Amino acid sequence: MRIDKLLDVLPENYTQSDRDFVMRAYNMAEQAHREQSRASGEPYVNHCLAVAMILAELRVPPEVIVAGLLHDTVEDTPVTLGEIRSDFGEDVAKLVDGVTKLTHLPRVSRGDQHPDETGHRTEDSISPDDHRDESDDDERVNQLLRSRRYDLVSETLRKTFIAMGEDVRVVLIKLADRLHNMRTLGHMPEQKRKRIAQQTLDIFAPLANRLGIWQMKWELEDLAFRYVNPDKYKEIATHLAERRMDREREVNDIIDDLVAKLSHAGIQAEISGRPKHIYSIYRKMARKGVAFDQVHDIRGVRVIVDDIPGCYSTLGVIHTHWRPIPGQFDDYIAVPKDNFYQSLHTAVLYDDGKQLEVQIRTPEMDQNAELGIAAHWRYKEGAPRDEAFEKKILWFRSLMEWKQDVEDASEFVDSLKTDVFEDRVYVFTPKGDIYDLPVGSTPIDFAYHVHTDIGHRCRGAKVNGKLVSLDTTLHTGEQVEILTAKRGGPSRDWLNPNLGLVRTQRAKAKIRHWFKKQAQEKNIAQGRDLLERELRRLGLKDVNLEQIAHRFDYRNLDDLLTSIGCGDIPMVRIANHLMQSEEDEEGLLFGSRLTTDTVSQSDEITVVGLKGLLTTIAKCCNPVPGDDIIGYITRGRGATVHRQDCPNILRLREKERLVRVAWGEQKRVYPVAVRVKAYDRDGLARDVSNLVANENINMGLVQAGINQESKMNMAVLDLVLEVKDIDQLTRVLTRIEALPNVMEAHRIKPG
Repeated sequence: MRIDKLLDVLPENYTQSDRDFVMRAYNMAEQAHREQSRASGEPYVNHCLAVAMILAELRVPPEVIVAGLLHDTVEDTPVTLGEIRSDFGEDVAKLVDGVTKLTHLPRVSRGDQHPDETGHRTEDSISPDDHRDESDDDERVNQLLRSRRYDLVSETLRKTFIAMGEDVRVVLIKLADRLHNMRTLGHMPEQKRKRIAQQTLDIFAPLANRLGIWQMKWELEDLAFRYVNPDKYKEIATHLAERRMDREREVNDIIDDLVAKLSHAGIQAEISGRPKHIYSIYRKMARKGVAFDQVHDIRGVRVIVDDIPGCYSTLGVIHTHWRPIPGQFDDYIAVPKDNFYQSLHTAVLYDDGKQLEVQIRTPEMDQNAELGIAAHWRYKEGAPRDEAFEKKILWFRSLMEWKQDVEDASEFVDSLKTDVFEDRVYVFTPKGDIYDLPVGSTPIDFAYHVHTDIGHRCRGAKVNGKLVSLDTTLHTGEQVEILTAKRGGPSRDWLNPNLGLVRTQRAKAKIRHWFKKQAQEKNIAQGRDLLERELRRLGLKDVNLEQIAHRFDYRNLDDLLTSIGCGDIPMVRIANHLMQSEEDEEGLLFGSRLTTDTVSQSDEITVVGLKGLLTTIAKCCNPVPGDDIIGYITRGRGATVHRQDCPNILRLREKERLVRVAWGEQKRVYPVAVRVKAYDRDGLARDVSNLVANENINMGLVQAGINQESKMNMAVLDLVLEVKDIDQLTRVLTRIEALPNVMEAHRIKPG
């Protein structure tokens, strides 16, 4: 790749001084990376040029192009940040520093060098010294690396997004870097290709989408899908290639027809076929459960007209001549998406009886749709940024405003997927202000989105003027009014995932932060109360809580109780661990000691490549569904299934007798005796049975009685519930306790 290509694609409004600025940066990058090459063997500076060209296509200012050329110099070469600051100014230095800080993590390789997809040091690495005292067994070391790698990948992504909150231009450089890495991913080992591609699908493509940079989003998705699911990618690509000529002819005929009809109506328009991307076709196939031939809407057109009135006039012409398909019209001009995307979307039944998708927009809307937030960088010497751009910057930073409340890296990455990348709903305040929230949000999520104090004091909600429960799921177009108390704080029940009162990480972080500010003694007392109630509910006795505290890496029991009290550690994690170590006399075990006769050999475990082989669960390590497992071929007894970190497996010398195994479809359920105590009322048993049925749990023996001696007429229901695991048991007990008049629901010994 030559510098001439970059200079040719620079925006036409760059001055000669700007071009000289870019050329000086290239000279420094070329000199600094002269002795380096990428995994493909090409000179490393080619990657720098490619990143800069991607940024140039986004029409960003010169300092961003320069930072793109230099983004790896401080990390991988002797060039210092001071030299960049001296030669290119403070702005470029800050951008390079922002990208460089994202990779200042320990290394994950057992050797001296472990180049990643870019050819330089990996972001998710562990030093060999980190496991110097561990077992020398390869499998144990590999397990450690996998676990630590996940944590450090999460930490890298957390740092990436924190840096983005400081300067949105950092994310553009990071996305350009990732896009070129994906274009050249074929030179990496298969396992690494799949891992990087999956991360791209999970994080970077959704990020480009949230920023409205559609041209980058589609390419990232298709490139990643190629490596994540190569068979399905090839299948769809082959179908598209086979039908390309017919499809192009169909689209050209449709365009000619549209041009004629719009011209007759006095509308001048630029019409083009809208490309359908392989990953979007795959998602539609998966969502509808159909084959490629049944996806009828893989053709579409984009209509560009001069102004907004022309958009609606064009829509009228189209709907007049072809029947619109119900539910397929979206007006993103009147109500833009939260990332400022604007367009009219419709789908009609065309003359041939097949579906045709149409997008209608102005030239400015089209540029904004392709370039997203980058479209507002109109580089003009000395000109201030426009107001629309400032709104986008404020919007982007508001996405990240909860980041300071989330310290755990894995939790941060999970929250990105739910709060930032999920589809959105648009709801209104009584005053008509629009707020966008992730799909599935509740009134409490909405209250915290409006203002932290409103969230803390939320006590009820009205949707479209009607009182609703706080676990109600909000939908687009609804008007939401929050009913507040004059003072007070959130309830700890809001953090209970089984109740579904709060869905967004943003709200959860603010609730936890509120509890952390309360007196420690109060949190300890509350945590002890929650823990004792959970132990009583699950029928557990004589539990060594100090050991539990150490198991979760707390210094003492008080620290554990404090974390429970302020919501840092969910009770379901404690319950899972307790049930894993609890011996049940009746053999009703959860997450522990599944004996051979409780496992359905053909359905629950599959030996890869050896269909029909007898399998039994090893009693030395008691693997349960969800554990990483491995099989050991015995003499005459089929394969025994162990956890991969089982000491017996790690000490094993006959490695050739190990086989890959996997959990199949889990059909095993466990009968659990449960007692419900409640003040008697009409419909109590019906409400309990309906709730259990809604959880897809079979309810066996039911005995009901009334304590006539009690003045309050206390009812007692003894049930037998067939549950899949401890999570399901905990969830249903929590929901039963939330029913009116119910005092408690807990596990009991049968009989």
